[in-house]
Amino acid sequence: MSFLYKSEPERGAVWARLFAERMPDMDFRIWPDVGDPSAVQYLAAWEPPENLAETFPNLELVFSVGAGVDQFDFSRIPREVPVVRMIESGLVAGMVEYATLAVLAAHRDWLSYAAQQRDEVWRPIKAHTAGSRRVGVLGLGVLGQAVLAKLQGFGFRCAGWSRSAHELPTIETYAGEAGLDAFLARTDILVCLLPLTEATRGILSKALFDRLAPGAVLVNVGRGGHLVEQDLLDALDSGRLSAAILDVFDTEPLPAGHPFWRHPRIMVTPHIASMTQAESSAEAVLENLRRHRAGLPLIGQVDRSRGY
Repeated sequence: MSFLYKSEPERGAVWARLFAERMPDMDFRIWPDVGDPSAVQYLAAWEPPENLAETFPNLELVFSVGAGVDQFDFSRIPREVPVVRMIESGLVAGMVEYATLAVLAAHRDWLSYAAQQRDEVWRPIKAHTAGSRRVGVLGLGVLGQAVLAKLQGFGFRCAGWSRSAHELPTIETYAGEAGLDAFLARTDILVCLLPLTEATRGILSKALFDRLAPGAVLVNVGRGGHLVEQDLLDALDSGRLSAAILDVFDTEPLPAGHPFWRHPRIMVTPHIASMTQAESSAEAVLENLRRHRAGLPLIGQVDRSRGY
C-alpha cells in the first residue's frame, strides 16, 4: 500500500521524513512519482489528479492539505471514498493570529492612521474600549470557535453564527436564517470564516451589509467566493461599511488594476491568513490513518451533503 502526496514539495519532504519515522510500513510517494497506481490507497492534495477513480482503483481516503475542500470536484471522487479536510494545530493558530490582528486593527482604526501617515496628518482618533465593540464571527467550526475564544479574552462582546445551532459556554450564538438578522444587527466587526458552499457563495453582499450595524468593518478570511465585490465597494463608498480587511479573493492572485488594490478603506493580504504547517499537518494525517486502520471515526471527515 502507498500514500501519494500532491502539493508543495518542501512540505512533502517533511511529511516523508515523519512517515518514515512514525509509519515505516507505508510507501510514501511525492507526485509525480506515483509508483504502482493500483497500490495507492491514500492521497493528500490541494487539487486531486484527473481521472482519480480510473487511475487509482484501490483508493480508500482523500485528504485535503488545507482546511477547505471547495477546490475539490466531488463528482470525480467516488462516493464511497471519504474526503478529510485538514484540522491541525498550526493552521488553527495561524488563523487565530490573523483574525486577532485584523479585529484589533479595525478596533484601533489602523487603516485611518495608515491613510493619515500617507497624507502627513497628525490627528488622534477617539479610542473605544474593547467592551464597547461587538465582534461577530460567521462560522462556528474549529477555526471560528478558536478565534472567538481568543477575541473574548480582549474583552470584546463576541457572538457567532452558523447554519446549525451550536451551544458555546461563554459565547452568544445564533443559527440559521431565523437568527441571522439579530446577529448582524449586533455586529460592529464581522469576521467571515464560513466554508464555501452553494448556500454560502455570495453571502457577503448588499443584503447582508445593510443588516450590519452602521459603519461596520468586514474581515474576510473564508473564501473569495463569499464576497460580492461590487457590493462591498458600494457599501464602503456610501459609508454603510467603514473598512474591509480581505485575505481571500475570487481571482487569485488579485489582478493588477483591481479596485481593491488602491481603495483607501480596504487592506489586502495575499491569502496568507493561515497556512498548513508541515510537521503538525503530517501528524494530523498520521493520526487519521491510525484511526482508519482501527475503524474509528475520522477527524475532519467531510459531509458531502453539506460540502464541508
